[in-house]
Amino acid sequence: MLKVLVSLILNYLLAITNNVCRSGLIIFIMKLKWIICIILSLAGGCKNIPNNPEVASHFIDAFYSFDSVKLSTILRNAGESQPGILYYQKWAECGNYKIIAKHEFIEKNDSIMLCPITVKDDLIGALKIDFNVTDTFHLTIHKGEIRNVQTSSNDPEIYHEAKEWVKKNHPELVEEQCKGIWKRGTPCECVKGMISGYELFISAKKSVPVFNPPTEINQ
Repeated sequence: MLKVLVSLILNYLLAITNNVCRSGLIIFIMKLKWIICIILSLAGGCKNIPNNPEVASHFIDAFYSFDSVKLSTILRNAGESQPGILYYQKWAECGNYKIIAKHEFIEKNDSIMLCPITVKDDLIGALKIDFNVTDTFHLTIHKGEIRNVQTSSNDPEIYHEAKEWVKKNHPELVEEQCKGIWKRGTPCECVKGMISGYELFISAKKSVPVFNPPTEINQ
């Protein structure tokens, strides 16, 4: 668009060259240069800023591509939340997260987008329950850039019960592997340790004998 505008102006200049005196032409050219400078300056500040749903869609695609470079680029202005989301991406990759459903994004206000994604993963699979977790990404967006990311999920109660059981009964699976969780460390080792622990948790629950009180016999 800018090139077309400049071209039109220059064509107009050539068209009037033969109809004005030399001094008038010089004045006109000086004014024209000033106008073109203003146009170029304004054009430089008018970037094509994507809308919030587009930014959110690009983020979700990058996260579940399991391409850390792509996600890191999208989160370049996400501040302190960037390391945690990059850690979570690797956790999700090693936990074999598969998208079951991308739900409609919720535009909470002019800067907050909620992105609920239902996934199937090996953690819930290890618990042997018929359930798929929905993770919701809370994105703060300003001028087409993600400034902050928070997450929430609807993990079932047995997930939290198993997590505490593993910490108590099999710390060798998670104690070292999950140091610095969500910030630094080894997300693959952490999630795999959790999965192994959850399998032991389910086995332990199945092996617990069920107490049946004696039936009272009437004489």
